[in-house]
Amino acid sequence: MNPSYTLRNKKVWVAGHRGLVGSALVRRLQSEDCEIVTAPREAVDLRRPDQVEKWMRDVRPEAVFLAAARVGGIHANSTRPAEFIHDNLAIQTSVVEASRKAGVEKLLLMGSSCIYPRLAPQPIPEEALLTGPLEPTNEWYAVAKIAGIKLGQAYRRQYGCDYISVMPTNLYGIGDNFDRMQSHVVPALILKAHEAKLAHAPQIEVWGTGKARRELLYVDDAADGMVFLMKNYSDEGIVNIGTGQDVPIADLVRSVCEAVGYQGAPHFDTSRPDGTPRKVVDVSRISEMGWTARTSLKDGLALTYRWFLENVATEKRRVA
Repeated sequence: MNPSYTLRNKKVWVAGHRGLVGSALVRRLQSEDCEIVTAPREAVDLRRPDQVEKWMRDVRPEAVFLAAARVGGIHANSTRPAEFIHDNLAIQTSVVEASRKAGVEKLLLMGSSCIYPRLAPQPIPEEALLTGPLEPTNEWYAVAKIAGIKLGQAYRRQYGCDYISVMPTNLYGIGDNFDRMQSHVVPALILKAHEAKLAHAPQIEVWGTGKARRELLYVDDAADGMVFLMKNYSDEGIVNIGTGQDVPIADLVRSVCEAVGYQGAPHFDTSRPDGTPRKVVDVSRISEMGWTARTSLKDGLALTYRWFLENVATEKRRVA
C-alpha cells in the first residue's frame, strides 16, 4: 500500500479523546485541516460492538486513531487484572471490526512499550515482541494489547485493511491521571512532591530502589509521532515512538522535585517492586523516516506541573 496518506478534509475519529493520548491527538490534529469526531463515553460504550457499529454507520469516519484503553500503573494492573484484559480486548475487537464494516480508510492501533518482554534487549527493537516472558506486574494489559496488534495485522493480511500499530514508550504530560492509586510514575511523583511541598514534609516515599531506568516521552510529542506515521507509514510491522534515551528513577525523582519546587529528599522503599529493570526503545525505524521527539524532560515536566496546578490542584482545593 502507498504509505502517503492525507488527513486533509477527512473525518478523523479519535477514540478515547478524553484520555492522555486522545486529548493530545485532538490538540495535534487541529492543524491538519480535518474534521475531528469523537464518541462520548456516555453515548457509546466502546466495549459493545453493536453500539460502536451503529455510531460508525451514522458518523462514517474515514480515519481512526484508537487511543481508548484501560490503563494504569503497577497497583491498578495487579488488583484489577480482569478489567485490564477484558476491557482492552473488547475495545480493540469492537473498533477494528466496526472500522472494517464501515470502510474506514486507515486505522492506527496503539500498543505500549510495556508489552515487550521483561528482559528484552536494550534499546528494545520492534522485533523483540513475543520473544520472551512479559513483566508480571502488567501482563494482563500486555496480553490484551499484543492481541490488538495481531488483530490489526490479521485484518491487513485477510481483508487488505490499511491498519498500522505503534509502540509509544512511557508517556506523561497534560491530561495525565493523577489518581493516587492508578497513576503512572510521573503523575504519581508530581502529586507526592506537590503535597510534600505544601505540608513542608522532609521527604517523599518512592517505590523501589531508584535504580530502574525509564524512557519518558511528552504526550504531545507522542501524538505528533502518531500523526506522522498515519500520514507516512503503511505496513504490518509495529513502529516504536520514543526519545531513545532513558533515566534512572532516582534522577527522575530529582527532576520532578525541581519542577515542583520541593526541597525535600526521596526515601526509596526497597520492599516495593521496581517493575521492569530498564526500558528504552530503539527509535531508529521512525528516525530514519524523518521524525524525532522535540520536548526535553525538563520542559515536559514543567508543562505538566503547570497543567496540574491549573486543573487538578484547583479541583482538589474546591472539593476540600
